[in-house]
Amino acid sequence: MITNNPFSQLDLLVSPLLMQTFVFLMIFLVIVGTLFDIVHKKNVKYFFLNAQKAKAQAKRSLSANEKTRIILKTLGSEILTTSELGAGKRRIAHLLGMYGTILFWIASVIMIFCYSNTSSITPFLYPIMWHLGAIMTCVGGYWFWFFLRVDVSAEAHPWYRIIQADLFVLSLVITSTFAILWSFFQSTNIAVFDTLFFVLFCLSNLILFGGVYWSKFAHMFYKPGAAIQRNLAEADGSRDNLPEPSNEPKKFGLGIKREAPKHY
Repeated sequence: MITNNPFSQLDLLVSPLLMQTFVFLMIFLVIVGTLFDIVHKKNVKYFFLNAQKAKAQAKRSLSANEKTRIILKTLGSEILTTSELGAGKRRIAHLLGMYGTILFWIASVIMIFCYSNTSSITPFLYPIMWHLGAIMTCVGGYWFWFFLRVDVSAEAHPWYRIIQADLFVLSLVITSTFAILWSFFQSTNIAVFDTLFFVLFCLSNLILFGGVYWSKFAHMFYKPGAAIQRNLAEADGSRDNLPEPSNEPKKFGLGIKREAPKHY
C-alpha cells in the first residue's frame, strides 16, 4: 500500500487531465479566498500601517546585513522549527502537522502531473512521501485536536466542541484521513469503499481549499511576515509600538509560585 501511487489507478475512472484541472482549481480557490480575506479583514493593511508606525518610532536604523540576518534567523527558528512554541508537545504536534502536510501536497502534485496513469511507473519515493505525510498530519492533527487545544486543555471544553476557527485543522486532518483510507481500500481491491473514500477525499479537499476565507488557512501566509516584522522592530527599538517591558512585577510580587501554563 505505502509504495503504491493511488492516483495512477484512477485513469480508468478519472482522466489525468481532470485530476490536474482539480489541482489548479484548488490553487485558484486558495488565491481567491486569500484575496477576499485580505480585503475584508484588512490584515495586510493593518500590517503595513503598523510597520510604518514602528519605522517612525525606531531608535536606530538597521543595516541591510542586519535585516538579512534577522530575516534568515526568523525563518530558520520561528517558521521552519516553530521555536516560539517552546520544546513541549504543542511544538512537536505542530511540526508533525506542518511537515506532514508539505510532504503530502508535494507528493500529490508530482504524482498527479507526472505519474497519473496506469502505464507510468512511479518511483517508490513519492508514494512513501505521500503516505508518510498523510500519517504525520493525522498524528499531529489528532494529537492537537484531542489533547492540546487551549479550549480543551485549559478551559475544560469537550473535544467535540467545534467553532469556525477549527475549520482549517479539521478539514486538513480529515483530508489526510480519507486519503489513507482511500489508498488502503484501493490496495485491497474493495471497490465500493475505494470509490466512497475517494469521493470523500475530493470533497474534503474542496472544503479545505474552498474554505480559506472562513478558516485559518491564510495564517501560513501572514505568520512569517508578522514574525519577521516583530523581530525587526525588536532590533531597531520600536518594539511594534509597545512599551518597554517592566521589572516592577518582580520587584513588588507577592512571592506566589504559579504553575507554568501547559498550552503555550
